[in-house]
Amino acid sequence: MRLLEIVLAAAALVGAVNAEVKPLPLPKSCTGVASARFQLAPAAGWSVTKIAGGLKQVRTVIWDTEGNMLVLQNTKGASVHTFGADGCVNSTTMLISGGGLNHGLALSPDGKTLYASSETTVYSWDYNALTRTTSNQKTIVKDMARGIHSSRTLMVVKKDPRFILVQVGSNSNFDMPTASKTAGRAIIKIFDVSKAPTGGYSYNTQGEVFGYGLRNEIGFAEDPNGVVWGVENSGDDFSRTENGQRRDIHKDNPAEKLNNLGDPLKTRDAFYGYPTCFTVWDPSNFPNSALKTGSHFVPAPNASFTDASCNTLALPPRLTFQAHSAPIANTFDSTASNMYVTFHGSWNRQPATGFKVVQIPFTKKADGSYDPVAPADSMKGYNDIWSVANPGSCTANGLTNSNCIRLTAAAWDPAGRGLFVGSDNSAEGEVFVLSPPK
Repeated sequence: MRLLEIVLAAAALVGAVNAEVKPLPLPKSCTGVASARFQLAPAAGWSVTKIAGGLKQVRTVIWDTEGNMLVLQNTKGASVHTFGADGCVNSTTMLISGGGLNHGLALSPDGKTLYASSETTVYSWDYNALTRTTSNQKTIVKDMARGIHSSRTLMVVKKDPRFILVQVGSNSNFDMPTASKTAGRAIIKIFDVSKAPTGGYSYNTQGEVFGYGLRNEIGFAEDPNGVVWGVENSGDDFSRTENGQRRDIHKDNPAEKLNNLGDPLKTRDAFYGYPTCFTVWDPSNFPNSALKTGSHFVPAPNASFTDASCNTLALPPRLTFQAHSAPIANTFDSTASNMYVTFHGSWNRQPATGFKVVQIPFTKKADGSYDPVAPADSMKGYNDIWSVANPGSCTANGLTNSNCIRLTAAAWDPAGRGLFVGSDNSAEGEVFVLSPPK
């Protein structure tokens, strides 16, 4: 074996050893952690423990190679939390303070490079999991547009960590300029970090387009094949105009979406419909049509652009969710048998919906690809595993001020305790662990 191959093999072995995290027990409660601020009911067999509280608007949770939990707290920064032998948090420190960091947080597969985002900028740091410290801050991407959707989700491509995905949402309900991918909004772009210019890439004019026509693809996760699956927040206050007649459809349409976004090392310029094409949740709002759940529709079809036009031009979602559920984060379990999605919950639907964690059963097909079990036109492709007992009673004055939990982060624990989820309710940022049936 050549010397370089020996060195690389040794480095890979060290990385694998460092990536091993010792199992920890699931505590029933943790000393010093107050009870859950808002009550939710777990599905049969599931248990829930509040593992951390007193935080500011938890948006993202990730894990380093030593099993420490890193938490992005909206506008406060990124904190790091260690655990004791009882499975509870035993230390909390701020890793990065301020900087306008508000959502995105990701680690390279070797755990040595940390990325985080503000509304306008993606930064990187060298990260040491043993000392829980950062150094060598760099700007990787800059000049992202400000707008109503300020979160910037990040992902490092596991198969080739030189590449990162960076998402920017739309700037309005109908952000018409985003019909062009040059707008730099309602889009996911891919950047080669190894070639980042001094001062960073300019988001709008540099990098490559992974997918566009995505109103607010705020959550995405890789399956074991490296295919990226995204969850999309769709529009509000919709009507349908046909033959001069306007009909209010906003209560149950358009659907939120689960999109198969493809392999980021292969897919480019994929178009998903926004701002002209949207997706049906409740077909009863479209009488005298062949539309069904999962079909694309046009808010105001005309002689030159119809529902059929959308179903030809735009890639369809693989599955849909109840309108106004506001999916925020998604993650697979270790076997990709299920995807888990946090629903932030309605702010403009009466009665409200969402405010829960759902499970989407997946299957591995004969060709080795992963796919949801339910057909694309299903309204029952997911199951509630933790939810507000009466979501219709929830109110949301603004995005985070609510009388119910506002669920955000989703990440499986390498120490085996379960699914960690966050809440960014402005009353208190919280982190919970959901343990599945044994």
